[in-house]
Amino acid sequence: MASTNIPLDVEGAVHDRYTAAAQQAEQSLCCPVDYDPKYLEVLPRELLERDYGCGNPSRYLQPGETVLDLGSGGGKICYIAAQVVGAEGRVIGVDVNDEMLGLARRFQPEISTALGYDNTEFRKGRIQDLALDLERFESYLAENAIRGSNDWLRAEAVARELREQEPMIASDSVDVVVSNCVLNLVRREHRQQLFAEMFRVLKRGGRVVISDIVSDEPVPQRLQDDPQLWSGCLSGAFVEDELLRTFEEQGFYGVELVARQDDAWATIEGLEFRSVTVRAYKGKQGACLDHNQAVIYKGPWRSVTDDDGHVLRRGERMAVCEKTFNIYTRAPYAEDILPVPPHEEVAADEAPEFDCRRNAVRSPSETKGQGFRQTQLPSSDCCGPDSCC
Repeated sequence: MASTNIPLDVEGAVHDRYTAAAQQAEQSLCCPVDYDPKYLEVLPRELLERDYGCGNPSRYLQPGETVLDLGSGGGKICYIAAQVVGAEGRVIGVDVNDEMLGLARRFQPEISTALGYDNTEFRKGRIQDLALDLERFESYLAENAIRGSNDWLRAEAVARELREQEPMIASDSVDVVVSNCVLNLVRREHRQQLFAEMFRVLKRGGRVVISDIVSDEPVPQRLQDDPQLWSGCLSGAFVEDELLRTFEEQGFYGVELVARQDDAWATIEGLEFRSVTVRAYKGKQGACLDHNQAVIYKGPWRSVTDDDGHVLRRGERMAVCEKTFNIYTRAPYAEDILPVPPHEEVAADEAPEFDCRRNAVRSPSETKGQGFRQTQLPSSDCCGPDSCC
């Protein structure tokens, strides 16, 4: 394993490794993954052989969705996703490697004909900079050679204008961001930007589904400096809990492990590396307003705490703001939560601010209304042969 004082050229190591892998299959770059065979029937053998993933985020997609695949490589996940979302959906693959993009695009007419629709496209860009379309920027550079600092500064200004005025992936435009064993290839100093970009392009209520290799312990620097281990999805791996925490810190909610490899895929000096798939949602931003709503956590735990510090105690009517109420009635919380709406809706312009830090029980009188005095007894014939009893 190499160890030098020269900083590792992460982009160069990854580019060289995957350029070669686009031309000839490399088995060491992928984990065994089970895909639904029906989605593989239209894929050419070349794409199947040059697939370098570690999970299957496509199984968590729904018909009609707009999907963005980060680091789409040869396009296998994109073409599977295209079938899941159907003709009404849309799939965008983003990759920075020309050879991989060429491989993915080469079979697009053939696959579209087989499916009977074309809902997939591939764009060139860095996944930590989803606003800059590199092919458009390269067109500018081809016509405006950089011969000095003024040319370089002008090129920077053009790149900035492209990001701001004609972003490759617009903000709030995607239902689902997926990725398959790619986040760990990004330099550590660029990862905050990477997560911010995922958050930016998602619609409110959208989600990420990320498959990646994680380690059970921090990877020491001398292993991080090995280009072969980095480009092989190992030494750049997130620590397992670090990956989930990073989504939380970026503002995602409902962060969960939906898949985790039991046995280590690789072990280096006692460090275990395995595949996981993480799902997380966008949409908890905004004001906290009180609409007299409550939720009841069904169990089985005595209490649970969400990412914002809301404590839900089993069986108790916990007061929540409207935003949290709406979040809890959707995935991934809905199966564990019983919503308690008010008897009378509170008008949006009359709802006071709600302090989400207080973790208070909601009195039934609040949800029913202070003036609620109704009496309603079951009818006398309720307990007959075909009764409700």
